[in-house]
Amino acid sequence: MASYRRDLAVRASVDQGLLSAAEPVVALLDTAGIRASAAALTSAFAAVTDAHVLHAFAVKAAPLVPVLRLLHDAGLGVEVASPGELALARAAGIPPTHTVLDSPAKTPAELRQALALGIAVNADNLQELDRLDALVASAPTASPLGLRVNPQVGAGSIGALSTATATSKFGVALRDEGARAGVVQAYLDRPWLTRLHTHTGSQGVPLSLMAEGVGEAYALAEEINHKAGRQQIDTLDIGGGLPVNFASDEETPTYAEYARLLADTAPGLLDGRYRLVTEFGRSLLAKHGTVLARVEYTKTSGGRPIAVSHAGVQVATRTVYAPDSWPLRILPYDSEGRPRAGDVTVQDVAGPACFAGDLLATGRELPLLHPGDVVAVPDTGAYYFAHHYAYNSLPRPGIHGFTVADDGAVTFSTVRRAQTLDEIVAEAGGARPDALVG
Repeated sequence: MASYRRDLAVRASVDQGLLSAAEPVVALLDTAGIRASAAALTSAFAAVTDAHVLHAFAVKAAPLVPVLRLLHDAGLGVEVASPGELALARAAGIPPTHTVLDSPAKTPAELRQALALGIAVNADNLQELDRLDALVASAPTASPLGLRVNPQVGAGSIGALSTATATSKFGVALRDEGARAGVVQAYLDRPWLTRLHTHTGSQGVPLSLMAEGVGEAYALAEEINHKAGRQQIDTLDIGGGLPVNFASDEETPTYAEYARLLADTAPGLLDGRYRLVTEFGRSLLAKHGTVLARVEYTKTSGGRPIAVSHAGVQVATRTVYAPDSWPLRILPYDSEGRPRAGDVTVQDVAGPACFAGDLLATGRELPLLHPGDVVAVPDTGAYYFAHHYAYNSLPRPGIHGFTVADDGAVTFSTVRRAQTLDEIVAEAGGARPDALVG
């Protein structure tokens, strides 16, 4: 069904002039798919626990106000990690009670704002707890407060996204000498510290390692509550990190698989004594975003065909710089937006930037592409087109949500319009041309 909606949206984007010679790259979001993922998440945890669960979308995965509003309408909250992300959440109308602040470098001003608003805060380290001591003493707050710990259970296949390694920059490293005892004492000294947070990693981290990290945090919460003689910790924030399948349209692994694994790994976590917070991002949005780009030219170099398109490093930065970790599929369409057929040919799909590595795909078997064709890059709804990389001052593409009616009619709504050249100049100091020569 998702692929059917995508095919219709590609054709409609050409028919309706959304993708054109004047605007040769656009991004699409399937709103029905996003709602389906949100429903799958909430139902997966509802199937294994009666506890209250706040599913807080990790804003960094898609920092777009209409996306946050859509997810809020679907019953989700937000996890923010900067003043900018908090501003986006507030602009989307997300209430403080559905907002969680995580960051390894919160300033005193950020903490004061969060506490004044009543937003939940997870401190990253013991020094931050010292700051919170002073702030809590100076003014009452409704903010639930917790501490992030690093269970140090190991890395996945992508080191940069593995947050529970021995030397991770996040949280208090539990296996360092004296650290666990220090964390326990920190809670005993602070009756207002009622949450515990952990996050093992993201893409490339297997479900078993994610569950192991959560299990370690649960065991620590049990230890703290036992030593406190009461249930001081009433909420466990277990982070997110469900990996995404970039190889096909199949959505795997599933939230249901992960929830069942948690039930097997730490059944006490789900018996109703603890409230839960999750912080999924990529897995909610990735499969529902598609970048579309026109092929401008085709050529042959060293006997290999090359299609030069308008989508490259500016939208697919991770794929261009780390293609082995972030491979993306290429779906070929003709100039009218119909799936391209024909004999399969090994070819490269290049982007528009002026460096040799700007390649979306290398040596990929596809029907031979032609000038004017459309390449669709699926699975890009998270960490791709909303994270523009301004190489060569290439403009940010327009982002459009779409819905498909029962009769196949496609309706688009603009999430973010394309960046103009005047805006590029303004961001580059265009109002101050003499700043360095006066």
